[in-house]
Amino acid sequence: MILSYHPCFAADKNLLCAGREPDAGDLAAIKAADAVILPQGCYQSLYEMAHNNCGHVFPNFNSRFKYAGKIGQARLFQENNVPHPRTETHLNIDAFAGHYGGFPSKPAFDFPFVFKFDWGGEGYQVYLIKSAPEFKDILQTAGSFEDSGQTGFIIQEYIHSNHRSLRVVVIGQTVISYWRVQSNKQSFCSNLVKGAVIDNNADPDLQEMAVKSVKAFCSRTGINLAGFDLLFSSDRKNRTPLFLEINHYFGRRGLGGSERFYEILIAEIEKWIDGIDLKLALIL
Repeated sequence: MILSYHPCFAADKNLLCAGREPDAGDLAAIKAADAVILPQGCYQSLYEMAHNNCGHVFPNFNSRFKYAGKIGQARLFQENNVPHPRTETHLNIDAFAGHYGGFPSKPAFDFPFVFKFDWGGEGYQVYLIKSAPEFKDILQTAGSFEDSGQTGFIIQEYIHSNHRSLRVVVIGQTVISYWRVQSNKQSFCSNLVKGAVIDNNADPDLQEMAVKSVKAFCSRTGINLAGFDLLFSSDRKNRTPLFLEINHYFGRRGLGGSERFYEILIAEIEKWIDGIDLKLALIL
């Protein structure tokens, strides 16, 4: 029996858990299922219930919840030894001050460097810090956030990348890549919501290299639904793709829109279910 919590995928049994925590009824349904399909927006509690009580769950969100936020992702990149911009993680202002023995005019990075709060996406809560006064101001902002309960930030080496980043989207076994190119040179973010445009065709060799790196990373981590952001440095002769961020929620414009995304997703879920049937048949 296939159990689906995804509103766009019809299965043998269909439930919704939007806006609520899973309950005893969900637990019983999950235990009775051979496989569980979850939506991108599921709570950690629902994922853990499914993961702990059913042998087959799609998507695989182990890394998403174990390595949460930008701080968690930086640790995930480090533990898997994948190339990424040099990064410091700080759980709060006190941890930063303890690391440096006070409040320096700049961290162990040359100006400019990138300051990211642990939350936010699509270029929000991300700042290019160009001077000591700007650094002092952003630390004060971090302190204000902490007063409201939002903590954590990372400080990251700024990579000159010709105002573009590569998005690599993984949907099951389907992998799609495209450049996001920022035409406004005053903006260092290359997100579509910040004015970047899509380029599907430029530098196919670099795209192929990045896709290969992402596939290898996903093979190690089990990630099968996410949008990866990567950079290629324009200052270095070694054109190694640098892992920047993992987006478990990602825009769909570069995929051809939401309708096309769901077409791909449903096809990949069906393919994944067929793979489970094959494994069960081999066991029997």
